[in-house]
Amino acid sequence: MQLYTSGIGYLFKTLFFKFILLFLVINLQISMAEILNTFRAKKVLEIVTCITAWIAVVVQAFLTTGTLANLFSYFTILTNLLVALSLSFSLFFPNSKAAIFFKRPSVKSAIALYIFIVALVYNTVLRGIFPISGWHLFIDTLLHVIVPLLYIIFWYLVVPKKALHWQDGISWIYFPLAYLLYSLIRGAIVQWYAYPFLDVNELGYTKVFINIAAMVAVFFVAGLGFIFINRLFGNKNIVAAQSAAINS
Repeated sequence: MQLYTSGIGYLFKTLFFKFILLFLVINLQISMAEILNTFRAKKVLEIVTCITAWIAVVVQAFLTTGTLANLFSYFTILTNLLVALSLSFSLFFPNSKAAIFFKRPSVKSAIALYIFIVALVYNTVLRGIFPISGWHLFIDTLLHVIVPLLYIIFWYLVVPKKALHWQDGISWIYFPLAYLLYSLIRGAIVQWYAYPFLDVNELGYTKVFINIAAMVAVFFVAGLGFIFINRLFGNKNIVAAQSAAINS
C-alpha cells in the first residue's frame, strides 16, 4: 500500500460512500449471512482467513526485492500479519493471554478497521499505478482485497451487536499514529520511506505532517463508521453473555 499526496483528497471523498456501500452489500445478503451465522461456518471462515493471510505475508516476503526490514515497514504487511497472528492465537492457543486479548470485540474491530483502510487506500488510489503480473499480482490481490474482505466479514459475524463504544474510535488511532511516527524516525535514519506521502526529503516536514493529520482523520472517521455499523447492524444472534465473557 502506497499513498501519494494527490490522492488524499480523493480518499476523503470516497471513504464514506465506499464504507457504507460495503456494509450495505453485506447486510443485503441476508440468506448468505444466515448460512454463515453458525459456529462451524464461522470457524471455517476464521481458518480460511488465517491461512490466506499467512500465505500472503510469507510469499510476499519471498517475492520482495528489497530488505525484510523495509518490507515490514509497510502498513499493509504489518496489518496482514496482525490478522494472521490474531487468528492463529485464537485458533491454536485459545486460552493464552494473547488469544484472550485478540478475542475482545474492540481489538477485533481495530484490526478490521486497519485492514479496511489498507483495502480502501489501495483500491481507490493506487490500483493500476504500478503494472504487476503473475505471482506478484496474485499476492497483491490477497493482501489488498481477499484478506480484507474475509476478515471484515468475519468481524461482522463474530462481534456482538452494540459491543463497541464511541470512545473506542480514539484508542484505535494509537497504532496507526505510532506507525506513522515510526516511519518518520526510521526514514530519517535510513533515508527510505515506505510511502511517498511520508517522504520528508521530497515534501518537507510541513506537508508530511499535514498528510499525517489527514490519515489520522481517515482512521478516526472510518472507526466511527465501524462503531455505527456495529451498533446499528451488528450480529444480533450472539448473546450478551458472550460479549461479557470476551471482555472480562
